[in-house]
Amino acid sequence: MSPHRRSLRFWSGAVTAALALTVTTVGQASAADVNNARNAGFESGLSDWTCSAGSGTTVSSPVRTGAAALRATPSGQDNARCAQSVRVKPNSTYTLGAWVRGGYAYLGVTGTGTTDVSTWTPDSSSWKQLSTTFSTGSSTTSVTVYTHGWYGQSAYYADDVSVFGPDGGGGTDPGPTIPSAPGGLNVSGTTSSSVSLAWNAVSGATGYTVYRDGTKVTAVSGTSATVTGLAASTSYSFQVTATNGAGESPKSAAVTGTTNKPSGPGPALPKHAVTGYWQNFDNGATVQKLADVQAQYDIIAVAFADATSTPGAVTFNLDSAGLGGYTVDQFKADIRAKQAAGKKVIVSVGGERGTVAVNDAASATNFANSVYSVMQTYGFDGVDIDLENGLNATYMTQALRALSAKAGSSLIITMAPQTIDMQSTSNSYFQTALNIKDILTVVNMQYYNSGSMLGCDGKVYSQGSVDFLTALACIQLEGGLAPSQVGLGLPASTRGAGSGYVSPTVVNNALDCLTKGTGCGSFKPPRTYPGLRGAMTWSTNWDATAGNAWSDAVGPHVHGLP
Repeated sequence: MSPHRRSLRFWSGAVTAALALTVTTVGQASAADVNNARNAGFESGLSDWTCSAGSGTTVSSPVRTGAAALRATPSGQDNARCAQSVRVKPNSTYTLGAWVRGGYAYLGVTGTGTTDVSTWTPDSSSWKQLSTTFSTGSSTTSVTVYTHGWYGQSAYYADDVSVFGPDGGGGTDPGPTIPSAPGGLNVSGTTSSSVSLAWNAVSGATGYTVYRDGTKVTAVSGTSATVTGLAASTSYSFQVTATNGAGESPKSAAVTGTTNKPSGPGPALPKHAVTGYWQNFDNGATVQKLADVQAQYDIIAVAFADATSTPGAVTFNLDSAGLGGYTVDQFKADIRAKQAAGKKVIVSVGGERGTVAVNDAASATNFANSVYSVMQTYGFDGVDIDLENGLNATYMTQALRALSAKAGSSLIITMAPQTIDMQSTSNSYFQTALNIKDILTVVNMQYYNSGSMLGCDGKVYSQGSVDFLTALACIQLEGGLAPSQVGLGLPASTRGAGSGYVSPTVVNNALDCLTKGTGCGSFKPPRTYPGLRGAMTWSTNWDATAGNAWSDAVGPHVHGLP
């Protein structure tokens, strides 16, 4: 966000176009299928595999199962392609799968006699399953299965490759069987915004998926998980499934977890919330006192805190002169009145001209101490991170956790990254959000002032459409954030941003697409996310300038979501 216009950062169009491949959903083997891949887990080194330019080797860590996995390192002229010829039957359907992590990773098949297919994923710090299906032609008896990375990018890892389908006669690796449903699911702890769960291990399982009210919310490798971003004093139903290369078990018996009462001032944040930035300056938009902020806004982000000469430290200076003589005492009283009405008022750090840098332990401590001091002075409920010039995930995580330890469980933490910041879980903003998932309230990515970006299906989308909003939100929703931690950030009017304004109708259609599966464009999300937190706008002032058209349309729609 900025007083004038957001700065732009664009990804290379050539790379974007080159990466725009199709991602397909995970298939599941039938009881009669066998795994036709040989040395699928690389337990016998690179036997049966050939890697280009000596790019591949086997390693003992990290591995997904067994004692070995493939590590392949691309170069500027080589994409680290590792391939195997696999015997198949003609006129048959096969499910190709593999588990990958590290840098960009691709999985595909050629020589099918029909349509060759491939799938891919951006870099990932944990194991992720790739899967697609293919059919063989009438005379096809062998295909080439391959993995590869991307030129000049970091090494990727692969394990547990599978080609499930009719036995092609070339020798097989015994495939796993679908695990049984987990038992012993119980609630091991609660806070006002989270429920912790534990369950018994399942033989043969390599991971577990947690469902809240029937919707997948997280996947873990162990036998416990904490579901965050929940509303206070609210009951939720939880189930767990066990997974492995063969598929997913039936759901466990359900348990009910109820979050605690809020410990902070005023009521808890609603399940679906609208965030608006309030301008502590006059840039031509309607000048507002905090008391003037429209009632539809549940979170009011005061823009902005100011950097000090101490690295990492911030302060807040009310622009009394620019706001028509608005006094500090009036401002504090208005904060208290908004909180009494059930609103949350937070201070935003950053903006286009923000110069706050948290790059080491000392500046992280300074940040936490100074933000907490500003909160105590003015009565703010929390902090918004809107650093447009980059952030250090390690030390921003440290700073926010230190702030949380001071402020307690009622602390509101929001983030407003640009689109490029949330394209991959390896990006610093995304890493930070995942690092603080247990204390994070919502990420309101800015779907404006943006170049074309990849959606979660690997296709390229341009700003200004329902598809741009839903396909990019899907990256966050499928990349580890809870639906309650994802919001759609849009300008309140054409004057609120340099580009990317869409009508409130488009915003509402995108919200419906993500929560209910209706109102979508050409992109259809892989599932619905009824718990989606809501929407954000820059700014309440520009909204007022436009006659409150944005909040009058989007606010009631957000609050009426399922």
